[in-house]
Amino acid sequence: MRLVVADTGPINYLVLIDAIGLLPKLFERIFVPEAVRVELINREAPKEVRAWIEQAPAWLEVSPNPESDNGSLGDRTLDEGERAAIALARAISADLVLMDDRAGVAIARQNGLAVTGTLGVLELAGRRGLIDLGSALTRLKATNFRYPPEIMDALLARWTANKP
Repeated sequence: MRLVVADTGPINYLVLIDAIGLLPKLFERIFVPEAVRVELINREAPKEVRAWIEQAPAWLEVSPNPESDNGSLGDRTLDEGERAAIALARAISADLVLMDDRAGVAIARQNGLAVTGTLGVLELAGRRGLIDLGSALTRLKATNFRYPPEIMDALLARWTANKP
């Protein structure tokens, strides 16, 4: 079993586009630190996301926030969830971190962690025939997901050319 730690962003967007069920199909179990759970239940989070985390599935394991060495995770652009997700990934020697925030991704990689985000999860699911990637990207575009359009366009073009 691969050890996978998720930050708030990928879970949030996968819930919003009704694709959260992809995570256990792709990775079996997902670990999140308590700080991520708190962000997901925050009253500013979308109601669908709050409802989902309040009835969290068995494949989601919420772990206490690990102690982090703020020297290595001291980038002030990271929020608490990102710092805790990176620290948890380091603590459990995770194989993969699911994270969208560019600064967080950069710091996770500086810490030797493999990282993919919402688009990477959707691409993997599309390659495995679990979703129609075009439809999923259309739903994602209808959210407040921020992305360089050329990245999503290239992803869709690559998927269309190699459709399973």
